Amino acid sequence: GVLLLEELEHAKRRGANIYAEFLGGSFTCDAYHMTEPRPDGAGVILCIEKALARSGVSKEDVNYINAHATSTPAGDLKEYQALIHCFGQNPELRVNSTKSMTGHLLGAAGAVEAVAAVQAIRTGWVHPNINLENPDEGVDTNVLVGSKKERLDIKVALSNSFGFGGHNSSIIFAPYK
Repeated sequence: GVLLLEELEHAKRRGANIYAEFLGGSFTCDAYHMTEPRPDGAGVILCIEKALARSGVSKEDVNYINAHATSTPAGDLKEYQALIHCFGQNPELRVNSTKSMTGHLLGAAGAVEAVAAVQAIRTGWVHPNINLENPDEGVDTNVLVGSKKERLDIKVALSNSFGFGGHNSSIIFAPYK
């Protein structure tokens, strides 16, 4: 997946189709463990909070999240808990995982997931979470996109990517108006 990020005035001058606006993002590294997130989710929480602050977006405006969600017991639950910590019980919030359909594309995963977030903004459809049959206890499945794609008028989208060694990245897109 590839996204072309272009300065707005340049894109407008050349008559480009603008699919979404990149509002900002953040990256952190908590270096807690080679493959596991911190048990308290502090690195992920800090990354998301910094992305919101740098983009000037309030947490209430985010209504779609493309989660990193690698289907690992430790990673998925910690990311979910971090999302609930950051966004609370927002009844408009929808969360899905591109990896549920593609598997983990390793170094390409973040780019493909960012494209999925932009496509969701562009089309008004968020893709399903497939193979989610036994969510962890305590997970509010009302937040999760189900096994079928859903219509969603996206105000602001967040795309998370996390990597080995505690590397965390969160980027934020919105419809271009």
